[in-house]
Amino acid sequence: MMTNLFSVFDPSSSIFNLSLNWMSTLIGLLLIPSAYWLMPSRWHIFWNSILLTLHKEFKILLGPTGHPGSTFIFISLFSMILFNNFMGLFPYIFTSTSHLTLTLTLSIPLWLCFMMYGWINNSQHMFAHLVPQGTPSILMPFMVCIETISNIIRPGTLAVRLTANMIAGHLLLTLLGNTGPSLSMMIISLLLISQIALLILELAVAIIQSYVFAVLSTLYSSEIN
Repeated sequence: MMTNLFSVFDPSSSIFNLSLNWMSTLIGLLLIPSAYWLMPSRWHIFWNSILLTLHKEFKILLGPTGHPGSTFIFISLFSMILFNNFMGLFPYIFTSTSHLTLTLTLSIPLWLCFMMYGWINNSQHMFAHLVPQGTPSILMPFMVCIETISNIIRPGTLAVRLTANMIAGHLLLTLLGNTGPSLSMMIISLLLISQIALLILELAVAIIQSYVFAVLSTLYSSEIN
C-alpha cells in the first residue's frame, strides 16, 4: 500500500490509544539530574558557559527595561528545543519539534502573553509601534494594516520556521536512505558520504533553529517594554 511521504513523522507507537512518541519530548530532562550528583565534568562546564553566554546576550536584547530573571525563560526554551532537535537525529526517536502541535504550543502562548501584557500596561507604546518613525501621513493607514498583519502572523512564522527546517532535513535523509538498496557499491559509498555530510548539516540546523526561536521570542518581548 502506498503511504504518504510525511507518514514517517506520524506518531505510531501507542498504548490504549495514547501516543507514546510524544514522551521523547521529555528525554532531555534525563540529562538534568546528573548535574546535582556528579562532579562537574567538562560537559557541565561547557554547557554552563553556553548558558552564561546566552544569558548575557538575552539581557542585552531585552535592554534595561527588561524584567529581572526573564532571560531564564528564553534559556529554558532554547534548551528544550535544542534537546528535542538533537534527540530527533537518533534512530527510532520521535522528533516532536517537526510537528506544529508542539511548535505552535510554544509560540502562541508566548505571543499571547506578550500582547496581553503590552496592550494592558503599555497601550500608547504599542500603538506607536504600528506606525514606524518617519512614515508619511498618507501612508499611515496602510502601515498600520501591514504592521498589524505582521504582528498577528508572528507565532505562525516562529512555529512554521522550526517545523519546516526540521522536516526538510529529515525528509532528505529518509529519501536518500531509501534509495540505497537499489544502488551499486560505488554509488552507495558516495551516498554514505552525502548522508554523513547531511547529518552534520542537521546538527548545525538543530542548534541554529533553537537559537533563532529563542532570540526572536526575546526580541518580541523587548518590543512591549
